[in-house]
Amino acid sequence: MISTKGRYALRVMLDLAEHGNEGYIPLKDIAKRAGVSSATVSRILNQDETLSVTPQTRERVQEIARELNYKKKSSPSSKTVIGIFQWVTLFQELEDPYYQAIRSGIERYCMTENLEIRRAFQSDPDYMNTLRGVQGLICIGKFNDKQIQLFESITPNVIFVDMQTSKINCNTISLDFEQAVVDALNYLTSLGHTSIAYLGGKEYLNDDTVYFEQRKDTFIRYCKEHQISYEPYLKETEFSADAGYQMMMELIEAGTLPSAVFAASDPIAIGAMRALYQKGYRIPEDISVMGFDDINVAKFSNPPLTTVHAPADFMGQFAAHYIQLLAESNTKLSYNMPVRMTLPCEITIRDTCGASSDL
Repeated sequence: MISTKGRYALRVMLDLAEHGNEGYIPLKDIAKRAGVSSATVSRILNQDETLSVTPQTRERVQEIARELNYKKKSSPSSKTVIGIFQWVTLFQELEDPYYQAIRSGIERYCMTENLEIRRAFQSDPDYMNTLRGVQGLICIGKFNDKQIQLFESITPNVIFVDMQTSKINCNTISLDFEQAVVDALNYLTSLGHTSIAYLGGKEYLNDDTVYFEQRKDTFIRYCKEHQISYEPYLKETEFSADAGYQMMMELIEAGTLPSAVFAASDPIAIGAMRALYQKGYRIPEDISVMGFDDINVAKFSNPPLTTVHAPADFMGQFAAHYIQLLAESNTKLSYNMPVRMTLPCEITIRDTCGASSDL
């Protein structure tokens, strides 16, 4: 969970961006000037007629509060409602637990903060009505400009999770895919691998546009810069175990294999490993395999999968925390600046990568 210190720091940042110091005067400052206790100030400003103080003291406290431009924060009359919109179907979530982990992180945070949740999937026929009236909205996945505007028409408090935009025109939080791929390939090349396959998937926006895949782009650029053979081994279909199995079978049947495989997701890697075992290849003695995401089952594969750990659960938690702060602010930001947040990944070394047989 997000630490108390981190939660306080982010709230202070938003409060200052919202209205500087106006309206956030500590009661103790008023109490010090009026010569009374903070509790007395609180009861006076809350118009507690049972408090036994002189009219002069009551007026003095109120006058100081006006001079300091004190404004009492209003308490919400009901739970804050946070909408969660998932661009994949529930079945696709089960196929690739990465998006499920993001949603799980959001829901865990909302439960601990006593926030009401409304869930909707893009496959739902009436998801707009489901989300209407929420105070904050977290959209998981990839969306085009038209969809971004549609969601921002529901509430100004929107963040898009696991989405990168060329221009910072909306709130986003995603992973540092570029550095993650560089770190992964640095590790494989340190083991002597000079021929590496890329097995990935394509993701499509609502208008059938192919979403830019940072992992693939970084992989190709790295291989060209470091003279790594990759072109005969580059394949893209879907982010699933079935796809990983089929892509690996195609490479095996082509008659030539690289010394290592970099898969853009753990399900793809696990499917590829199944194909290799069926054809009699040993991992990592004959070929190394690296995944991406570090889903729970990765540590239980045979052998346990070396992969890039993507903090999907925490990304969901932090997105929920950020939206809660926006949704529960008393006034709108005087200057509504979109933000882009990027979280780091790290390699989890297990047993599917070894030294290249070419050494």
